[in-house]
Amino acid sequence: MSDLNPILSGSAQSIAAYQEAIEQSTQAVVQWLKQPEMYQGKTVAELRERINLEFTSQGLGNQAAIERAVEYFLKDSLLVHHPQCVAHLHCPSLVISQAAEVLINATNQSMDSWDQSPSATIIEMKLIAWLREQVGYPAGDAGVFTSGGTQSNLMGLMLARDAFFAKRGHSVQQHGLTGALSKIKVLCSENAHFSVQKNMALMGLGYQAVTLVKTDEFSRMDISDLQQKLADAKANGEQVMAIVATAGTTDAGAIDPLGEIAALAAEQQIWVHVDAAWGGALLLSEKYRHFLDGLELADSVTLDFHKQFFQTISCGAFLLKDARHYQLMRYQAAYLNSDFDEEQGVPNLVSKSLQTTRRFDALKLWMGLEALGKKQYAEIIDNGVTLAQQVAQFVSEQPQLELVMQPQLASVLFRFRPQNGDLAGVALLNQRIGDALLASGSANVGVTEADGVTCLKLTLLNPTVSLADVKVLLASVVACGEQLHNA
Repeated sequence: MSDLNPILSGSAQSIAAYQEAIEQSTQAVVQWLKQPEMYQGKTVAELRERINLEFTSQGLGNQAAIERAVEYFLKDSLLVHHPQCVAHLHCPSLVISQAAEVLINATNQSMDSWDQSPSATIIEMKLIAWLREQVGYPAGDAGVFTSGGTQSNLMGLMLARDAFFAKRGHSVQQHGLTGALSKIKVLCSENAHFSVQKNMALMGLGYQAVTLVKTDEFSRMDISDLQQKLADAKANGEQVMAIVATAGTTDAGAIDPLGEIAALAAEQQIWVHVDAAWGGALLLSEKYRHFLDGLELADSVTLDFHKQFFQTISCGAFLLKDARHYQLMRYQAAYLNSDFDEEQGVPNLVSKSLQTTRRFDALKLWMGLEALGKKQYAEIIDNGVTLAQQVAQFVSEQPQLELVMQPQLASVLFRFRPQNGDLAGVALLNQRIGDALLASGSANVGVTEADGVTCLKLTLLNPTVSLADVKVLLASVVACGEQLHNA
């Protein structure tokens, strides 16, 4: 084997190569972090033309491969920590999370069996138990780390489906789907994450299984319409498999009335899954934890830590209130989670996961909590929500800006409006503002719709961003809007 790219091992040669590669990469990142522009501004066409793969028979060696990655990837990457990068639920990461990645990558533990990840398995289980405690669930460790919200939502919906059939004496795991499938429905709000539809399609029930519930002026599920949709389903001979509530919609950050939803569901013994991929960060909040009242009543919960927990991608979790429901997806393989292991009390987390090989992403959250402590973590989470409220107040005072909705989490929905009051073309104008700012490399502002209104979005996750920084960004929005409007 060539000595240019040795496998990571305990040999002196390998350790030296590892140190050199890590040092070279670290130095490149340090220089990239100092870059003043948010983005170098290359278009899709320019990137396609610029990026070429060079896979030679002999290889380039580590140093050259890293140099090419720096040139063609790193230099043309968005600075997600930049104060003007506010388009998406895409957070800057904690320094300690970066350190955790070094440990995760070097050890390369796989979380599917204890003998591949002994200490990691125990740490994840203890962290799941702690997360359950924060939610208000009974003591236990029913839950698992996931790749993010879409996978966690799939687990919640899959177990809800299988529990629905199990009540009727049928095992989906053993015998597949059966019966009048078009009559099985899932209810969620109009603003729920698209993964509800996506996952229902993956599960063989299709988009048609999803019934959308109307929302109020703050994008929260309307309880009156939920009651009506439940009544309609019953009248139509349909059966509601689950209700998906959202704690933090992607745009508005809306949190559905969790307690009221759970109460309605309990009357008809309907599974409630809460997608708290964003809003779940408020579990650590000192100011806004009450926004999540009722979360403890859900049958399952989605959490994401690569949003307002500031962890590197990917890092999420799925929590299951009643551990007995895990039997619905139980499968034993002699080479991973044998009967013998189970009898000896060996914990093999593959039984709780849709994945087999899986990274030890739990380490990032554990190290983050230990490094920051709950109080400092709460402060940086609360900062975004408070800043959004301050920004909304400032926007409402500007003659050329219009606040579209009062913020609920750390996002602000607004739009540029020409002072002449002419609304013709305002939707396209705001789209063009977002595109122009990104093309210039100066800012990344979201473009979305709220109740049919095309608007701009600031997602204020970054705890280092101040109101002054946002005012600079808003001035750029106004200047760009005026230039485009007058052109």
